[in-house]
Amino acid sequence: MSDSASTPGSEHDDERADASAPSSPETSEFGRQFAAAAEKSGLGALARDEKLSGRDLLVAVGGVRGILEALLPGLVFLVVYSSLTSFGGQDPQAALFPALGASVGLAVLFTAVRIATKGQPTQAIAGLIGVIASAALALWTGDARDNYVLGFFTNAAYALALIISLLVRWPAIGLIVGFLMGDGVAWKQDRRKYRAAQFLTLVWIGLFAGRLLVQVPLYLVDNVEALGATRLLMGVPLYALVLVFSWLVVRAVYPSATRSAE
Repeated sequence: MSDSASTPGSEHDDERADASAPSSPETSEFGRQFAAAAEKSGLGALARDEKLSGRDLLVAVGGVRGILEALLPGLVFLVVYSSLTSFGGQDPQAALFPALGASVGLAVLFTAVRIATKGQPTQAIAGLIGVIASAALALWTGDARDNYVLGFFTNAAYALALIISLLVRWPAIGLIVGFLMGDGVAWKQDRRKYRAAQFLTLVWIGLFAGRLLVQVPLYLVDNVEALGATRLLMGVPLYALVLVFSWLVVRAVYPSATRSAE
């Protein structure tokens, strides 16, 4: 139901209810932990930037190395598998092992480089675990498309968690942004910020749900090449676009000190 259809006074009643509702310690701690993780990833600097900085955006999506770690293993798998089946004339099952081997090998190399250069290996290790688990599933079933199945569950889990946060009236994006901006849970008492938090949470639900809506049908019709290509396009590039859009909304509801003074 839209705000315009609300009964007289209901909007103010909701606002007073939100303001008087005590914040749960568990909810606050949840927000702090997510905000701390977001801060380490560079999202904090991006959220607080007065102007959209290409450097901060690059850091927020993992930096050049992080982008390569996220994209190249999947790209190598797709290229090797497609080349062997389409141009080499190999049987799909015969092409599966070298394609997965190249993908896993590259992920191992990225992780080794992170450790050798004393960088933060968390992202590379997490990516390596995902690549190995996906490869193991595909090898077990003997079906190349199963290399993408775990991604479906990951996106579904994120979408479900965000939906639940909306249903309990603590939109997850509001929690993250609130702590990143030093607002804590005070945004819950501000109708404009609360509505923005709901909207952005819906946008992120759309990201994860959209991936499923596009990719699951490709899985069902066994189109490995199209599935791999859309997986790459709807990965880091789409994530970056949603980040930029989220930044625009956050800057609109958290104006700078200069603009606030004006």
